Amino acid sequence: MENALVIGKFYPPHAGHRHLIATAAAAARHVYVLVQGSRFESLTAARRAAWLEEEFDGGNVTIVPVRNDCPVDYASDEIWAAQVENMRWALKAKGVEKVDAVFTSEAYGERLADAFGAAHMVVDPARSTHRISGTACREDLAGNWGRLVPAARRGLAVRVIVVGAESTGTTTLSEALTAHYRRQFPAMRDVTEHGRFYTYELLEKLQVEHRGATVEDLVWTDADFGIIATRQTAMEQAAAEAAPLVIADTDALATTLWERYYLGDGSYGSYEALTHLPRRDVYLLTDFNGVDFEDDGWREGEHRRPEMTEWFKEALTEEGHSWILVTGSHERRMATATAVIDAMLEQQNTFTAPAWAGRTVLEGAA
Repeated sequence: MENALVIGKFYPPHAGHRHLIATAAAAARHVYVLVQGSRFESLTAARRAAWLEEEFDGGNVTIVPVRNDCPVDYASDEIWAAQVENMRWALKAKGVEKVDAVFTSEAYGERLADAFGAAHMVVDPARSTHRISGTACREDLAGNWGRLVPAARRGLAVRVIVVGAESTGTTTLSEALTAHYRRQFPAMRDVTEHGRFYTYELLEKLQVEHRGATVEDLVWTDADFGIIATRQTAMEQAAAEAAPLVIADTDALATTLWERYYLGDGSYGSYEALTHLPRRDVYLLTDFNGVDFEDDGWREGEHRRPEMTEWFKEALTEEGHSWILVTGSHERRMATATAVIDAMLEQQNTFTAPAWAGRTVLEGAA
């Protein structure tokens, strides 16, 4: 067949949606997926569509975000006509005049296919292949996290990035926050400061070539910082796929400042990574005031902590990020951080819907 149609809210996109679309893609030359979102929902159709586009990138699937604020009433012929025309014109805008088959798992599938003069292809209406629904995801996001498509997980995860000058408590705070929230999200991953481990690797290689070499003998290049920034983002993305909350000890943006610190203003090896920087929720900037400098043999910047802290404030402000200066005792810093993170998690779990929205209840589920 030439053209297949799949419609849905995909609120949010999950493994069952992927199975439905993939089934259509295996049967038709072109598949058009209408992602219908309304103003009454907390995730825009554009965001949902972007996640599906990433999932089916390079294939025969075209994702079309559609604004649809029309009520849902299957008993009303007038409402049904309005819904169908919204879909028909979304397709016409993409140059699609004829649909050969409609792929659905829903009871309305036959009627929808008839409206388009198309065949109805029923796909796993009992959800036996993937025991999941959008309703289940919205009602227990954390419990169904692994069932969301990877791009949706990366897009929905709350991301908290802890940054700061040397010896200002960034690692202490990030580790404490991870331990605190891992009780709620056991799958949380550690997102450590890759630059430190990369430094260990460089020193080990140098010591193989030059016995007795120390960290002072290392020669940094812009390429090194590019590698660090790219790997740091990869670790963060993997953590977002694993759990709804990411606590990261530094990131690629911070790497650009450390590159500036070590190589000067003319070095830009890590800046390419900023074009792939994931969405941030908040940066926690650790203050140097009241924190003793600890020389662990790798640090060298006690006198530059004030300057470096100002660099962070400048960069975060210029890039338009949300950031909070966390200061005071460790207990005070934890209280500040957990207050904002808890509020963000509550917002993450709030999926708004219009009064006419239905619920999909899986067989055997309450």
